[in-house]
Amino acid sequence: MPSLSFSHLTFVWPDGSPVIADATASVSGGLTALVGANGAGKSTLLRLLTGELSPASGTVAVAGTLAYVPQDVALRADARAESVMGLASVRGALRAIEAGSVDPAHYEAVGDQWDVEERATATLESLGLPSDTLDRTVGELSGGEATRLALASALYARPDVLLLDEPTNNLDAAATAQVVDALASRRGATLVVSHDRTLLSRVEAIGELRRGRLRWFGGAIEEYEAALDAERAAAEAELRSARSEVSRQHRELRTQVEGVGRRQREGARKAKQAGLPPIVAGAKKRSSQESQARATRVHEERLADARDRRDRAEDAADRDREIRVELPETGVPARRDVARLERCVFATGTQADAAIQGPERIVLSGANGSGKTTLLRTLSGEVAPQAGRASALVPVGYLPQRLDVLDPALTVVENVRARAPGASPHEVRAGLARFLFRGADGDALAGTLSGGERLRAALAAVLLATPAPQLLLLDEPTNNLDFSSRAHLLDALGDFRGALIVVSHDAGFVAALRPTREWRLDGTFLDTPL
Repeated sequence: MPSLSFSHLTFVWPDGSPVIADATASVSGGLTALVGANGAGKSTLLRLLTGELSPASGTVAVAGTLAYVPQDVALRADARAESVMGLASVRGALRAIEAGSVDPAHYEAVGDQWDVEERATATLESLGLPSDTLDRTVGELSGGEATRLALASALYARPDVLLLDEPTNNLDAAATAQVVDALASRRGATLVVSHDRTLLSRVEAIGELRRGRLRWFGGAIEEYEAALDAERAAAEAELRSARSEVSRQHRELRTQVEGVGRRQREGARKAKQAGLPPIVAGAKKRSSQESQARATRVHEERLADARDRRDRAEDAADRDREIRVELPETGVPARRDVARLERCVFATGTQADAAIQGPERIVLSGANGSGKTTLLRTLSGEVAPQAGRASALVPVGYLPQRLDVLDPALTVVENVRARAPGASPHEVRAGLARFLFRGADGDALAGTLSGGERLRAALAAVLLATPAPQLLLLDEPTNNLDFSSRAHLLDALGDFRGALIVVSHDAGFVAALRPTREWRLDGTFLDTPL
């Protein structure tokens, strides 16, 4: 029996915007993925399956228990990890019993969970988290560690159905591999929204959400892409044929119409030469006109059918909308000083001495928790170093992991205008159109956007700011980006002529940027030319 099933699910936002139409599927054991363009409704579908949202129609059935880890895990910084995992009371009771307590309440709290610490530690270690994590607060963890803690909490509960939204965001390659191994070996059904190729290479089936419609493909990412390539080739061949047919039918209709005119003139001339009575000539003219009108209607219908076929072919061949980022002119001369770290000691205790000159491309690497985000925040001026100096000598654009450059209470347009106060409304909307916020899309509140939409809006706010950034600090910029948008972001960054520091666990993305140096945090600061 399937662990999770849903039938004819339909969902429409209160403003009437359709999101999901007649989605039906069942998910049994194993690892299954859900993919689709940014804003396609993937996170919305997960929220429908959890009951957080109610569908306009359709049903959801879950056999057993269900756990859900959303895209942006909101954990209190002062919360202890043991509380996040729901183990604080059990661990407290165990400590009391070990200290000699005979209070029945303590034994009742423990129940049959005498191995709670061993099980919890094993779960944490399977995700690459150290055994002392239970005694730490969320604020002491990096973004990637907090993500894995939330996942550990869900895995520890051993749910029959596990729903995950982008669980490998912010994780380095080693941590990603551990998470994928844990998910692939899990018993029960796991449905995960992801654009991570490492994870997608291990799934057993992929569901694609496109224009509100859900369809399924057997196999992992390679089989899915091969099927899409075959479909695209067939659709483009059909489109070429349909366009050719439209042109042919248009020519035949034009020939028919021009022929009608010639025949009518020739008929009138012959009738006049033959001296036919007006009533006879009129009857012949009407008969000819009716015959020619029927022939013209046939050609018009053929042309209409050809155009319908072409429209269907264009719709089938049309790819999802993609962001087209055009960066402003932000060139930096080769010898210009861009930024300096002078005996700079970060909150992690690491000291760095380094300088950036000209349009350098630097990849900032290190394990989760090594201080990469802290370094970027220090360079951006958000936090002060513990000692020494960190100075940026050109305008800086900083895109943080958590995308908190956006005010959730403001619209997308208002967020961009706040960073580009001198820009006219037309200039702001023209810029946003390149990030796929067209017309009313720009009037959406930032707090209502999906993960991918939030990333696009944050990118727009950073890149369209005035003055234009000449030093870009990017912290995991491909999180939540669909495959095509990732490619277009790479194209845009390839044209960027300023300096760039990027943190990314997407090895392919980093390689495509062609970095000139690597700054590595590994207890010490290493500056290596590439």
